[in-house]
Amino acid sequence: MSFFERLTKRFIDILGSILLLVVPFPLWLAIAIAIKMGDGGTVLYRRRVVGLDGHEFDAFKFRTMIEDADEYIKSRPDLWIEYQNNIKLIQDPRITKVGWWLRRFSLDEIPQIINVLRGEMSLVGPRMIAPHELDKYGKLAKKRHTFKPGITGLWQVSGRQVVPYEQRIEFDMYYIDHWSLWLDLKILLKTIPVVFGAEGAY
Repeated sequence: MSFFERLTKRFIDILGSILLLVVPFPLWLAIAIAIKMGDGGTVLYRRRVVGLDGHEFDAFKFRTMIEDADEYIKSRPDLWIEYQNNIKLIQDPRITKVGWWLRRFSLDEIPQIINVLRGEMSLVGPRMIAPHELDKYGKLAKKRHTFKPGITGLWQVSGRQVVPYEQRIEFDMYYIDHWSLWLDLKILLKTIPVVFGAEGAY
């Protein structure tokens, strides 16, 4: 990626994030109130993830699970094994009623706009992953660190949770190997019907 391409991608990230933050702000406020009224817990959830050059940072999301969700899953061996294998649970008992709707339409990801504005993420990029997932990438982890993780990407527009983990890695590598501003634009456009259609979400 050339300096001009990096600059253009960053400009698109900033402009797009500001628009996503300001235009539908009443919706984001309503979501925050709904989460707070749901169980009185925190509105935002911080997830430790790996970013550019392997640096770790806290990614923001609207909280969709019960408080102490990580401790709960570790107390259930059957669920913990499933989570370790897929990094997701098909039927996750930790998800709240409000959280179910947010996840269905990927609205829980919106606070990551903050991470984009801070320069930690991009609107489009490889999947956001936790440090413990790097082992699944093996030697490919180093290549993955050459890009910022994205709010959306090839995985999100290609089936999301129904895609096997190995194929998710393939999507990340394809994106990195074939990156272009045109590819980013196509992914952004494909994200719209995927989100509104709730395709592959759970």
